Amino acid sequence: MLSLSILVKEVCRILKRKLLDEVREIMRLRHYSIHTECAYCDWIKRYVKYHGMTSRNDLEGGEAKIEAFLTHFAVNTHVALSTQNQAVNALGFLYKQVLKQITIGSGKGGKDRMTTFPASMVPLLENHLWRV
Repeated sequence: MLSLSILVKEVCRILKRKLLDEVREIMRLRHYSIHTECAYCDWIKRYVKYHGMTSRNDLEGGEAKIEAFLTHFAVNTHVALSTQNQAVNALGFLYKQVLKQITIGSGKGGKDRMTTFPASMVPLLENHLWRV
């Protein structure tokens, strides 16, 4: 039987794991492709670097930070939609599967699909819906 001090040391070791090591471990347990693992880890690194995060506490308030990162990425880099979707999926995996904080719709399937309209179109759409 393990002594209490050994058990406490083991728990501390698990809690001090690096974020990307934890991401890799969960991805491997779920049998993700090694290429997907590398891509997701790269997106998570970019996200952490963009916000200048230094601890797990900096990951709090994820929805606003994710939106800011993705908006900056989409506007300034002019990449394909599939690349943007990969970034969304990587950050969604981080927050949903690893940190268990928030859920981000993956955009796959009828229930998860959302359409975002520009602010200038919202009044027009509301007027149309009220007439229907």
